[in-house]
Amino acid sequence: MRDENCIFCKIVAGEIPSRTLFEDEDFKVMLDVGPAAKGHALIIPKAHYADIYELPGELAGEAMKLAKRMATHMTTVLNCDGFNILQNNGEVAGQTVFHYHMHLIPRYKGGDEMILWKANHFSDEEMDALAEKLKVQ
Repeated sequence: MRDENCIFCKIVAGEIPSRTLFEDEDFKVMLDVGPAAKGHALIIPKAHYADIYELPGELAGEAMKLAKRMATHMTTVLNCDGFNILQNNGEVAGQTVFHYHMHLIPRYKGGDEMILWKANHFSDEEMDALAEKLKVQ
């Protein structure tokens, strides 16, 4: 599967160059051209899936295994102090390229601020109702 208008599909096809760190039959790992930190990389499946909702479950599992492998390797090589693994789905969640991808972001003490959010507060009743509603049957 390929989307002719997708920049990641063009990279996978070799139409646009990339700094590839790893590649197999299913995935390509490359440095991000707009890095949040030194070593920021992306895992992209070679087949086009817009987001986590389209990505087959087995491939999602393989992406996470690859993320662990890459994070471990990158932490050793870069001597970073921490690591973010980030995956966005939908524009409101920060997705800007609509081809599923995972960000691998090494973090360094004294480096740029990591991704933060302000914690919300809900009543015990609201939390209980939400937990009940979200339970998987």
